[in-house]
Amino acid sequence: MKLYEMAIAPNPRRVRMFLAEKGLLDQVERVEIDLQKGENLTPEFRSKNPMTKVPVLETDDGTCIAETMAICRFVESSHPETITLLGDSPKEVALIEQWLRWIDFYLFMPTGMAFQHGSGYFKDRMKCFPEWGADCKEKVAKFFDFLNEQLQGQEYLCCGKFTCADINAYTSVQFAKVVGVRVDKDKHPHLQAWHDRIDSRESAKA
Repeated sequence: MKLYEMAIAPNPRRVRMFLAEKGLLDQVERVEIDLQKGENLTPEFRSKNPMTKVPVLETDDGTCIAETMAICRFVESSHPETITLLGDSPKEVALIEQWLRWIDFYLFMPTGMAFQHGSGYFKDRMKCFPEWGADCKEKVAKFFDFLNEQLQGQEYLCCGKFTCADINAYTSVQFAKVVGVRVDKDKHPHLQAWHDRIDSRESAKA
């Protein structure tokens, strides 16, 4: 299999952590795509993902799967012998999905919008609205407060164990640093403890 990614981007990191937790990262050939140089906009890459985003997983039969969670679900279903990260029961599956949605809508997407509209990184290919970026940054900071509350007395986000929800939240919290939002150990002691716990896992280095 091949993983088309930009290593410093947050979504590919989610997939790498997922694969690393399952002990499968060394079975994937990683192909670097430079988004700033527009390597994702070439006809060759468009043939793999017409949405021109990373990551993309190309399977051994040539099928290309885009979108982070689509890739993770494919890997989870394809390797039942590995650790389960998306739930072992209907209740766990639902709770993890709930958290994945919350993280995407209220943390990851606002962080992405704050970055895109506030940094000027993609100003050559999109119209930027700095005020919208600033508003999104405020939403990210508020979600940090929410995470801190929810993690009080909890080692992980849900189901009493490490799951994909922790991967997505951790990589999103890390991503938020690019827009100047960081965990405040005094204001967010529970979030800080959780972050340190996830940060110490080997997969966090993937």
